[in-house]
Amino acid sequence: MFPTYESFKSRADALREQIDAACRRAGRDSSSVELLAVTKTHPAAAVDYAARYGLRAVGENRVQEAQEKQPHCTAKIQWELIGHLQSNKAKLAVALFDRVQSVDSEKLLNQLDAAAAGLGKTMPILLQINAGRDPAKFGADIEDAPRLLEAALGKTHLRLDGLMTIAPLSADPAVAERTFLTLRSLRDELATRFGVPLRELSMGMSGDLEAAVLAGSTQVRVGSALYGHR
Repeated sequence: MFPTYESFKSRADALREQIDAACRRAGRDSSSVELLAVTKTHPAAAVDYAARYGLRAVGENRVQEAQEKQPHCTAKIQWELIGHLQSNKAKLAVALFDRVQSVDSEKLLNQLDAAAAGLGKTMPILLQINAGRDPAKFGADIEDAPRLLEAALGKTHLRLDGLMTIAPLSADPAVAERTFLTLRSLRDELATRFGVPLRELSMGMSGDLEAAVLAGSTQVRVGSALYGHR
């Protein structure tokens, strides 16, 4: 059942406190971690809730769902694509979204760059890395990250903000912890090697956000803990 705004606000407050507590444990400023509301499968009201609460952006998994939802949203808010993007939908993604987090191939980089050029805009992106080496997850292999990053930096209509990953599904919390620490280490290595900040580390969801924050996440992507399950 879709929650009332009051219920959503209560859940968001609890999540913010959870994030803030993890930041205190890590010796970090709580403002350094953003809560991204994942509105996939939920109605347009979910987006309006996020904006009303003061969140900067929402995350959607599918281009088509965002296309159908956006005309029904009255709130001014940014949209981030966090789900796998097929290269033939790159042009539509650039038109609909403010950032694409799931860039995992040079082919997709080329498509997004061309689409952004055609629309006269610079598209912010994240590179999705399969830091947990999970065969069930999308994302570039860790070994391919330097090549992909170098290709991204060469695109005149793309702006590389950082990296994203999804931890493997596991009952063992250590699996997520290792995944997040691997991405953090990779980011630090690439930032030094290429002389770019790569400020954004999008990692952590409802079930593993504390481990993500402790490992250096700058954005946690939360859906079910905010809106419940569909």
